[in-house]
Amino acid sequence: MCGIIGIISDKPVAASIFDGLKRLEYRGYDSAGIATLAGHHLQRRRAEGKLDALAHELKAAPLSGCVGIGHTRWATHGPAIEANAHPHRSEKVAVVHNGIIENYRDLKQHLMADGTEFTSDTDTEVIAHLFSRNLRAKDDVMAAAAATFAALDGTYAIALIVEGLENRMIIARNGSPLAVGYGSGEMFIGSDAFALAPFTNRIAYLDDGDWAVVSDTGAEIFAADGSGVTREQVVVDAASAMVDKGNYRHFMSKEIHEQPEVLSRTFGQYADPENRCVTLPENDVDLASVKRVILVACGTAYFAGLVGKNWIERYTGIPASVDIASEFRYSEAPLDPECLAIFVSQSGETADTLAALNHCKVNGLKTMGIVNVPDSSISREVDVTLPTYAGPEIGVASTKAFTAQLGALAAFAISLGRAQQTLSADEEARLVDLLLSTPRLSNLVLDCEDEIEVLAKQISTATSALFIGRATMYPLALEGALKLKEISYIHAEGFAAGELKHGSIALVDENMPVIVIAPDDALFEKTVSNMQEVMARGGNTILFASQNGVAAAGEGCMATIAMPEMDAFIAPMLYALPLQLLAYHAAVAKGTDVDQPRNLAKSVTVE
Repeated sequence: MCGIIGIISDKPVAASIFDGLKRLEYRGYDSAGIATLAGHHLQRRRAEGKLDALAHELKAAPLSGCVGIGHTRWATHGPAIEANAHPHRSEKVAVVHNGIIENYRDLKQHLMADGTEFTSDTDTEVIAHLFSRNLRAKDDVMAAAAATFAALDGTYAIALIVEGLENRMIIARNGSPLAVGYGSGEMFIGSDAFALAPFTNRIAYLDDGDWAVVSDTGAEIFAADGSGVTREQVVVDAASAMVDKGNYRHFMSKEIHEQPEVLSRTFGQYADPENRCVTLPENDVDLASVKRVILVACGTAYFAGLVGKNWIERYTGIPASVDIASEFRYSEAPLDPECLAIFVSQSGETADTLAALNHCKVNGLKTMGIVNVPDSSISREVDVTLPTYAGPEIGVASTKAFTAQLGALAAFAISLGRAQQTLSADEEARLVDLLLSTPRLSNLVLDCEDEIEVLAKQISTATSALFIGRATMYPLALEGALKLKEISYIHAEGFAAGELKHGSIALVDENMPVIVIAPDDALFEKTVSNMQEVMARGGNTILFASQNGVAAAGEGCMATIAMPEMDAFIAPMLYALPLQLLAYHAAVAKGTDVDQPRNLAKSVTVE
């Protein structure tokens, strides 16, 4: 969740750290702070709320110093107030932290028994005081660091600076991502390569259990046992990480409109138009031997997995299940080596998904990652990665990453069907042609934006909304509801259309808009029947359907949106777009913070 950046340079670093925090604010924006070493003394500025508040503090009291650390917070322990903002201080040390220290209560009790006074509600403050105590006891920075990290249970990415330790900082990782950036006479650390993109494209990632001393000339890295180790430097595509809103009002709007290009890039990698077949990255996973597929994900990626399950079972005949990552490893589900586990994540750093991945590896399963961030933790840990090619996604509410995940899952389902000999060459060719048509069709869908904006203004005054669909449109109903509630704060729920009458239809009245997702597929008539049940009880329905579907079933609806004609196979990738636009324009009409909705963060790196 939280974002960390640190810089060691031969010039003042506060302004650059603040710029890095701007690129990390999507990870959390409850509070922010910066600490620097100026000569032999620590300086610190913190502020509750978004970075504008910290900017005001820095203008009023600028920071000097050529070594510094910064943090933007998503609150876990303690409310979003200045006292809980990072960096935390204790005597000679300042600390920033992403993660959760699970044994902090025990550590805090021991420290308080020794006379330590705490000024915050956070688990992070324990790290600062523990380091200070160890430094007093050992009078050696390296020994104090090793003892401190050894005492911590939980997940963490940590950076700390110490008075008397000029031109150096100490960092550590366990379960939360942390990257080291190599410059010319200066060094950088950050939660991800995206934060470091303006400064360097040479990155090394710490492994779990690693800690390091970073100086202006490099990084001395140690494994958990204290032995020196080397972590490979990689060159990242810094240019791809340099993003701005362009002429769009919000990143979310820009990212919605990037989806034709995203689909084109994705299928440019996975679909061979000349041979009309799917090509996956070379790997040693024998798809012909797979007898079961498990898809594991959180949030929007979980809904993508639900669509993927439908495709896998339809085109391969192999049973597939979809599990919420935070529940998976506690379910005691039977696992066997003939099962392929697929982990879907935009960031590739989602803590719950990573924990599920480790659980599957321990049980001997082959693993696959569908991720958007190259060199992420999931990418490095799985047997094979299917990149999604969405590019950086800054808006907290996922849009283009979702459609790219669907694209990768569709390509995988086709490839698995071919390996299992359940999909003929002719059918594969037909499906590939359909995938290659999605960029053109998505542009046609986006042409409906003006109509959707008008409709969104109408529903923006509602307090609740329902979304219904069948088959692959049921996950779309869940995703549409999630988008609406996470950025507009309108309560919304998604249902399998046939289930609405089993209780939830009791919620329907004239004030409850019901969004019906009904492409021209085998279940169109059944979905329309469910819509009629809503209308018979005075509900206001909004129908998303093909032009023919709208003509056949749209009478009596509060509103209709006519979609281009398309095959049911690709409908999930295309019907996602108007639902995103509906949520976006409803949020704009309500005046909410679209790109940074309350209580949320882009990358969920805590359990």
